[in-house]
Amino acid sequence: MITPSLLDKLDFHLIRVLHTVLTERSVSRAADRLDMHQPAVSAALRRLREVAGDPLLVRSGANMVPTDAGLRMSEPSAEILRAVQALFSDARDFDPAQESRVLRLMASDYLGPQLLPHLMVKLRSLAPRCQIEVHPLTDRETSYRQLAQGEMDVVLINGFEPTPKMHGSPLFDDDLVCLVANDHPAIQEGWTVESWLASEHLSPAPFPAYARGYVDSQLERLGLVRNCVVRCTQFGLLPEIVARSHLVVTSGRRYVTRFTEYLPLTVLPCPIQFPRMTFEQVWHDRTHDSAAGRWLREQIHAAASSLRTPLP
Repeated sequence: MITPSLLDKLDFHLIRVLHTVLTERSVSRAADRLDMHQPAVSAALRRLREVAGDPLLVRSGANMVPTDAGLRMSEPSAEILRAVQALFSDARDFDPAQESRVLRLMASDYLGPQLLPHLMVKLRSLAPRCQIEVHPLTDRETSYRQLAQGEMDVVLINGFEPTPKMHGSPLFDDDLVCLVANDHPAIQEGWTVESWLASEHLSPAPFPAYARGYVDSQLERLGLVRNCVVRCTQFGLLPEIVARSHLVVTSGRRYVTRFTEYLPLTVLPCPIQFPRMTFEQVWHDRTHDSAAGRWLREQIHAAASSLRTPLP
């Protein structure tokens, strides 16, 4: 329990210094990041050590490392800073031209070439002082936890499954087609459901590896199994692999069509009519009413507008 006398010894500035010093593990780097003189940071660190009754950082060789007490303070201090930022910045209207914060998004490689370049240019133009971080998509449980803990602002996924604390908004739909090399026998012979299932498939592997992707989940509902011989988590490698083999990739039309412009590849209809994939942006309750959160989601929705037009 924090006593009144302890609160009298602390202020927001000291919490900010504490978190920065523990993160940077260097007084000089912390001073640069805080735009403070190094002696002022050293003085603040001395006050923190007195309050904590612990050195917080100790020298190990040429480096500084946190003590056990320092490590325990790292995440709580970050949480305090996030809470204070939310308390004051989100209480007023969000001005993207003046705001300075980090915007964190999580998205799969599938969305990278379609949505993210346009979105990045838009965000940099409207919010030039903000930093933007784009993180690779992880498993659903981890991504939802990162949203809840404030480590991510928005996650871009397909197949959103609502939970009591999560919100989702559709961005665009895409239908499933097959990408094959120009010399694949199916171009001349066509496909039946049986011959398509028996073909050798290259699957964009979901994360984690034991999870089922969209195509295999839909096939499972139909009681069908395809002959998947290669799984790959790196979407960018799929077209080159297909162009050099007789493997089949079944994925969204928007993703695969553009590769036919510079690789010997052909897009074929899939013999099974799968439901269209819906891509959505997902966020947590903590940013649902945030002015900054609403603004970011509006920019993502606007950037996705061209993807809501069906391809010819």
